[in-house]
Amino acid sequence: MPDIKLIVTSDGSHSLLNEKLNETYHSVHGAIQESLHVFIDNGLSYFIEKHSPSEVSIFEVGFGTGLNALLTVKAMQNANVVVKYVSIEAFPIGEALYAGLNYTKILGFEDAFAFLHRSPWQKVNKISDHVELLKLQTTLENVQLTNGSFDVVFFDAFAPNKQPELWTIEMLHKVVSAMKSNGVFVTYCAKGQLKRDLKELGLNVETLPGPPGKKEMVRAVKPTD
Repeated sequence: MPDIKLIVTSDGSHSLLNEKLNETYHSVHGAIQESLHVFIDNGLSYFIEKHSPSEVSIFEVGFGTGLNALLTVKAMQNANVVVKYVSIEAFPIGEALYAGLNYTKILGFEDAFAFLHRSPWQKVNKISDHVELLKLQTTLENVQLTNGSFDVVFFDAFAPNKQPELWTIEMLHKVVSAMKSNGVFVTYCAKGQLKRDLKELGLNVETLPGPPGKKEMVRAVKPTD
């Protein structure tokens, strides 16, 4: 992928820069810090602490580097919870890129990270004792989602000014419809329009402190029917 370049972020972890969009896959202030704060701590862990489920279904918009999935594997290593993780990605990165990322040097789980990327698309793969992954090579516009399917949404698309088509109220409605009651939607984005749209779609929206280098993030919860 000639338009993709590996970069080092402020916490020492790598990210990728899409030079065509002039957009990074993660925060330049710290890739691991951002993903851990937004998606794991305020998304997955929040849901588990609140509801004590035996199984959690996750839908991720933007598999990207696989960092969120790797952090999920790490977070669940000693949990009594099975995670069923569905992730979409229109443009998967190749081995030349993911093999150069330093996440496993920091986090461990080298075998799991390799399998996250090498596992077949369009098929459920057991990544660890606690995580099953279904990667779908498709777009948010084209993916088929079943209503009431997911407990947690990792909305990790490129920023609204780079990929506005993914942040329309129509696309958000598609995702919200796929969430279960009490489902949790988390994203690094805290734009006013996003919050207004999520409220219009019936979610209870919170503006939370962001990860290092970013003032705010959003968590939105789908009320019980």
